[in-house]
Amino acid sequence: MDSLSQLAAELGHQLQTLKAQVTTAESCTGGGIAEAITRIAGSSAWFEAGFVTYSNQQKTKQLDVPQPLFDEVGAVSREVVEAMVRGAQTQSGARFAVAVSGVAGPGGGSQEKPVGTVWLAWGVGSEVSAERRHFPGDRDEVRRQTVIAALEGLISRTVREIENQG
Repeated sequence: MDSLSQLAAELGHQLQTLKAQVTTAESCTGGGIAEAITRIAGSSAWFEAGFVTYSNQQKTKQLDVPQPLFDEVGAVSREVVEAMVRGAQTQSGARFAVAVSGVAGPGGGSQEKPVGTVWLAWGVGSEVSAERRHFPGDRDEVRRQTVIAALEGLISRTVREIENQG
C-alpha cells in the first residue's frame, strides 16, 4: 500500500472511531484528496462529498466563497480556503473538512505567490484553521505533497478529537 493509501486508511480508521464524516474542497489538487480517500474500501461510511472547484466562479457557486474575496486577496489565500472549508461543511454536513488552493505550476506564480505556494484549511465543527505552505518540485510533486499535507492535517485533528473524548 502506498503512502497516500496508508494515510487515507488511517484517516478512515480515526473517523470511524469518532463516527464522523469528512468532505474535501479542492482546487490545485483537482480531486486528488478525494481520490486518495476513496481508494479505501468502505470509505463511503466516512467520506461524505468532494468538491473540485477549480475556477473562482465555481468556488462561489458551489461553496459560497464571497466573490469580492478574489479581488481583495486572490484565490490562493487564507480567506478563500477558510471560506471553502465552511462552504464544504455546509453543503455536505460533514464534521471534518479540508480545503486547498495553490499555485502548482509550472506557470501562474508571482513574486508574492511563487509556484509551490499552497494554502490549506481544515474545519472541525465550527473551528477552522489554515496554514500557508511552500512545496518544492514540479506540478505533480506540488500536488502530491499538498494531498499528503491535507491528509496529515485531517489525521492530526481526528487524533486530537479522540484524545479530547478520552
